[in-house]
Amino acid sequence: MRHRHARTSACAIVAAVGALVLTALPGSAAADSTAPQTSHRSAAETLSVGATSDAVFQAMRRDLGLDRAQAERRLANEAEAGAVAGRLRHALGGSFAGAWVSGTESATLTVATTDATRMAAVRAAGARAVHVPHTLAQLDAAKDKLDRASARRAAPEASSWAVDVRTNTVQLRAADPAAARSFVAASGADRGLISVGRTTERPRPLYDIRGGDAYYMGGGRCSVGFAITRGSQQGFATAGHCGRAGTSTTGYNQVAQGSFQASTFPGRDTAWVATNSNWTATPYVKGQGGQNVRVAGSTQAAVGASICRSGSTTGWHCGTVQQHNTSVTYPQGTVSGVTRTSVCAEPGDSGGSFISGSQAQGVTSGGSGNCRSGGTTYYQPINPLLQGYGLTLKTGTSGSENPGPGQPGETTWAAGTVYEAGAQVTYDGTTYRCLQSHQAQPGWEPANTPSLWEQV
Repeated sequence: MRHRHARTSACAIVAAVGALVLTALPGSAAADSTAPQTSHRSAAETLSVGATSDAVFQAMRRDLGLDRAQAERRLANEAEAGAVAGRLRHALGGSFAGAWVSGTESATLTVATTDATRMAAVRAAGARAVHVPHTLAQLDAAKDKLDRASARRAAPEASSWAVDVRTNTVQLRAADPAAARSFVAASGADRGLISVGRTTERPRPLYDIRGGDAYYMGGGRCSVGFAITRGSQQGFATAGHCGRAGTSTTGYNQVAQGSFQASTFPGRDTAWVATNSNWTATPYVKGQGGQNVRVAGSTQAAVGASICRSGSTTGWHCGTVQQHNTSVTYPQGTVSGVTRTSVCAEPGDSGGSFISGSQAQGVTSGGSGNCRSGGTTYYQPINPLLQGYGLTLKTGTSGSENPGPGQPGETTWAAGTVYEAGAQVTYDGTTYRCLQSHQAQPGWEPANTPSLWEQV
């Protein structure tokens, strides 16, 4: 821990997927220019790829070796891939086994399925198809057993586990593989689904209202994740291990700032701070050289996608998303539901912003290594945090007054509500299914955003 102090024909699946074709991903240089045009915005337009900050491109050049044109194509490809993967996930149903992007410009979307008869349909949608033995639901169930076991008994030292869609296994890494195998056996999980390996990592939370700016609590320092509102109250999302409910904070300038309203750690690593009237929430993250990076939404990035992090110790660094839905064991206990990345971080970066293009991804939790030799960092996804505390992300595309979160279980689309992939809503009398997890905002109505919603 880092602390500063039913089988479906191929034709039916293609129909469900729609007109997006990924021979090269839509939006890439090789996209079919003869494809029918619609009045709907593309995924790249919906996710404001064209408004990506120069600071993001500079860091992608430094950390991923991409020039401006390559980075622009990569972000556009990743936006389009997320939409196509969402459609294929629903079209494939129970045989879906995950999706990921790859290649320098993320020009290849791979979709895995356990049903070989559906591979042609995946390819017809423009994605690379792979046949695998285990469904994503089976892998998720195995991981859930490990999560439950960690609540009953201590997990192996310095361990983490995650569904790895690229290997079609649950990968468990631990300092002591023998202890890890014992842990798996005691969990009751299917050992055939779990790959155990040794790791030299020693993850720990990264302790010590613009994302990435420092804030202080007593003798410690952490970083702002993302500015939020809750009704008329302003504040920010951050990591739970940085403070408990009631902990007072001062800002980067050591001026009185606010206090933690809620905090969870371990189990999850989430918290939010309510600020006083001297502080104003802004739709920005601190980028390279202090430049403002605009936050336009919170659509979840795919495995393999590029991602950047802002923190008060090491500033702005980029890498890629390696695994979603990871559980990692810190000295204080296991934290589940985090995302593993190849981005570096150091003490004091905890709580800071993870962003992909202009889409907020999460708040820095912990990791290993450093920004001199490289490292692995985990973040707590932002959408579950927003949903759990009833918060609304401050974005540059929202109106002057952000609407409050919708009520749990409601079926009418509402701005401010966090929707998970698979959720169904009605809008103007029509039913839609969510393709990618996100918090809804004005301008992202289902009828206008086919990259986020499909008509049922």
